Amino acid sequence: MRARLAFLTLGALALVAAKPPLRFQPDPSSVIAAEIAFNRLARDKGQWTAFRATAADDAVMFMPQRVLARDWLKGRADPPAPVNWSPSTVIVSCDGGLAASTGNWTRPDGTVGYFTTIWRRDKKGAWKWILDHGDTLATPRAVPDYLTGKVATCKQGQRPETQPPPPSGKKGERPPPPPDESLLWRADVAADGSRTVRVQAWNGSSYDVVIEDRVGVPS
Repeated sequence: MRARLAFLTLGALALVAAKPPLRFQPDPSSVIAAEIAFNRLARDKGQWTAFRATAADDAVMFMPQRVLARDWLKGRADPPAPVNWSPSTVIVSCDGGLAASTGNWTRPDGTVGYFTTIWRRDKKGAWKWILDHGDTLATPRAVPDYLTGKVATCKQGQRPETQPPPPSGKKGERPPPPPDESLLWRADVAADGSRTVRVQAWNGSSYDVVIEDRVGVPS
């Protein structure tokens, strides 16, 4: 009996080891839910507390130069009242692992502005932000009547089928799928502190610029 149990246990472990990497549905509503929960956490627990709790280890912010968020946020006291924000547009990669959201924010003193956040799924499937930036505005950006969710067209099919899969690194483990690359982003920061954040989505034949934020030299 013990030998049989041991055999079954080893068999179960082998199945776990052979299990392919998690795949996610490209669901804009899950990103919207993450944004809502992020904003609620800021109201309930404090602004920088919420940023720390939802950031990936490699997340970046701009102050105005690029900084590692976990270093900048470490030990930072929460303001008395948080910024309130709401997404208006969400774009998700075809494989469901990367997303961008953008919308307006309002400070307690009435100052308004916009934000763009890049989100990435962690190993457990939770959304963590990897870039957060924004700027003040004289008047809020126009927003659509309904919150817009978009999914980029799959780009994996554009890759040569002869391309070898990357090594798995562990015996019995299937190699991960190739990078989707249907949603791309980049942030360019100049020496004077001005920056451009651009997000592009694959439409089946080329990339569309879906978000392009230009922040001037800080005053």
